[in-house]
Amino acid sequence: MYTHEDLNNLRNQSLKLQGWIRQQTFSPQMEKTLRRFSSWEVSELIFELNQSTFRGKLAADPTLPGGEVEPDGRQRWFSLEEVNELRRRLKVNRKSLMPPRPAGKRAVRAAVANFKGGAGKSTVALHLAHAAALDGYRVLVVDFDPQATLSHSMGLTDVAEDYTVWGIMARDLIRETERMNNRSAAAESGTALPRRQLPASITGMGLGDLRVGDFIKPTSWSTIDAIPSCANAAFVEFASAQYRHLNPEWSFFAAVSRYLDQIPDDAYDLILFDCPPAIGYQSMNAVFAADMLYIPSGPGYWEYDSTTSFIGQLAEALEDLAHGFNGTLPTGKIGLPKAFAEIRFVLTRYEPGNALHQAMFDAFRKVFGEHVAEHPVEMTRAVEQSGRFLNSVYEMDYRDMTRETWRRARGTFDNAYREFRTVMLSAWGQLEDDA
Repeated sequence: MYTHEDLNNLRNQSLKLQGWIRQQTFSPQMEKTLRRFSSWEVSELIFELNQSTFRGKLAADPTLPGGEVEPDGRQRWFSLEEVNELRRRLKVNRKSLMPPRPAGKRAVRAAVANFKGGAGKSTVALHLAHAAALDGYRVLVVDFDPQATLSHSMGLTDVAEDYTVWGIMARDLIRETERMNNRSAAAESGTALPRRQLPASITGMGLGDLRVGDFIKPTSWSTIDAIPSCANAAFVEFASAQYRHLNPEWSFFAAVSRYLDQIPDDAYDLILFDCPPAIGYQSMNAVFAADMLYIPSGPGYWEYDSTTSFIGQLAEALEDLAHGFNGTLPTGKIGLPKAFAEIRFVLTRYEPGNALHQAMFDAFRKVFGEHVAEHPVEMTRAVEQSGRFLNSVYEMDYRDMTRETWRRARGTFDNAYREFRTVMLSAWGQLEDDA
């Protein structure tokens, strides 16, 4: 027979090996570092320029970043910071290389969600974040999943639960309860408004005093920040139920949205959520705060069935919120009933030569129509390797494999990202200027 002590021993045994695993996937210092990008990648894949045009631009202006030159002088390698400086300073045919960003708009928020485990949510979120960063956007990723796959892939492994989504929700509970208690002492009818008292076990943690930036951590990508997760954050579901009991008026589902409202509108361009494989307090916060809903699904029937159940249960949950709170409580820049600017289903682990996968892709399009992404994420050897080593395809060096293998893997995510960007720009256009 095995008890919690045996489980804890297995966990401790795993923790002893984590250092070795990180050395295999990150740098010897156990810190994730971002590789440099070759002039071929920068010109053709990032800026989409002819290599000779790119070389001519560099030669014409010696003040531009020149990167690091290989000993044989055949190739230059640029850091992400140098790529971004080139993007800001270069013009081709008098056109800027900066990505489109509507003026006066806050960051677009996109939730990658499905309660089917293994659907590829973290893989999709990671690659969209990296592709957007290479496209010149500033990105904030928020990891709602206690499995913390996205956080670990970003190199964030030493995370305290106070600085996760759980901390944001506890902070919001404290602040919202204080706001409610500071309201007028009596309603118009003369009936005294109830005062909610939170125990010292919550108020004494100091979470109410944390600043917005305390939750945001830098990553190895200079234009990507993260609000990470950790295994200990799993108790947020239990804690949130207790919090609702302490203050039934607390609009728990809007805690993260209210937090994001405090970030300056021009701090980021894209805020990307990686959701847990369940509908709970964390996932409802992510979905409510999102402008776009991206739903990954594998290409099998049971995954299609699970995805159908997910959107049905999500619809019921959002309807309950709309009726239960009646739109009377402050929820920040997003209101009730909840509405999405865009909804997309994207197939993952797709094999173009697999007849079953083709049939399921056709079925998805028949059922969900224009909401199905045109470009599924294909399963290739390089994609499989990227997940095994906690890297995206964009972080992998093409010299570690055949260039064609790497190009094919990158191509599937490039196509998925280009379509995502089109959807993102559409959603951006639907946001209010002062939203």
